[in-house]
Amino acid sequence: MLRQAGFGIARVFAGLLVSLLAGQAIAGEKKYGPGVSDTEIRIGNTSPYSGPASAFSMVAKTEEAYFRKVNAEGGINGRRIVFLSYDDAYSPPKAVEQTRRLVESEEVLVVFNALGTASNSAVQKYLNAKKVPQLFVSSGAAKWNDPKNFPWTMGFTPSYETEGYIYAKYLLRERPVSKVAIFFQNDDFGKDYLKGIKAGLGDRATSMIVAEEAFDVSEPTIDSHLVKLKATGADVLFDVATPKFAAQAIKKVSELGWKPLHILSYVSASTGSVIKPAGFENAQGLISAAYFKDPNDPTWKDDLGLKELNGFLDGYFPGADRSDTLIVNGYNTAQALVYLLKQCGDDLTRENIMRHASNLKQVELGMLLPGIRLNTSPGDFAPIKQWQLMRFEGTNWHLFGDVMSGDSNN
Repeated sequence: MLRQAGFGIARVFAGLLVSLLAGQAIAGEKKYGPGVSDTEIRIGNTSPYSGPASAFSMVAKTEEAYFRKVNAEGGINGRRIVFLSYDDAYSPPKAVEQTRRLVESEEVLVVFNALGTASNSAVQKYLNAKKVPQLFVSSGAAKWNDPKNFPWTMGFTPSYETEGYIYAKYLLRERPVSKVAIFFQNDDFGKDYLKGIKAGLGDRATSMIVAEEAFDVSEPTIDSHLVKLKATGADVLFDVATPKFAAQAIKKVSELGWKPLHILSYVSASTGSVIKPAGFENAQGLISAAYFKDPNDPTWKDDLGLKELNGFLDGYFPGADRSDTLIVNGYNTAQALVYLLKQCGDDLTRENIMRHASNLKQVELGMLLPGIRLNTSPGDFAPIKQWQLMRFEGTNWHLFGDVMSGDSNN
């Protein structure tokens, strides 16, 4: 009887051991979405390698170099990143075509940091219907922070509205009696700035704004618009344009002998791709804003974050024009994606990607300005909401004032 009882107890323990091991196997089970295997993670991207906004391709080129670095160092938990970046020429129809190719033919896990407001708008409903993360969109449109209606879309940079808002608040403080001319790109990108500027000026907007002049990216030159704006007698110019047109505007304003307080959208604040072509002498006194460290600013010469950036460029992108701050855009977003993928561990499903992306807490990146961190929640898909103003003097931008919140609710 005792012997039989002993066998019975042994069987029970054996059964418990099998159950325990099975439970551990399930707990450690790998979960993969499309584009993921034991050896790779396929990431999709579209960028304007050609067309009117081709200067922005530096962002994707930097990301490609950074992912090469990550792969050389062992990848993401042993998996290499396969970065598939296709040219959309800053054309929404082309962006649709290339995004479908990435999702349906290449079967990427996510579409990451695709560039442009209009291009991302053209694919937003498609990606959400397919439940494909449209992650860290490379555009400051406010529409990317709408988790209720678009739970698969998340931006990265502070929105254009918040930027326009802080410029307006600065203007009310420094030049409350002024005539404002607004030169803006005739699309969602330009209209978001317009909305933010007007929100910041509040009930003063009607009396202060003397002209609003829209232009299209298909125009070969924007000279006539600036001649028209100068004629209004405006002493403040809001310049909301992508790099090619921003450089033209800076040069033309100087040629006209017009000397307004010239406020430039941060997307075109790159020293390499905008200020140099426009001429340093024409850019003196420009005002813009930043949320990341400018590698050209002597302030950061001994900064650890900048040293790490330069080390990466030395090893993986030695030919890059280091005066081009678009490099920092690509570096920051690539770092953020790598952080996110590591957080997901072996659960590399699209659902888990968005779960972690919507729960970022005080995430620091080496090239963000001090005090600025990534924070999200299931109800707030805007990782960064702060800016600091800067002025162009000599051959560099110089930060001034405090970090400002661009949230009009604050």
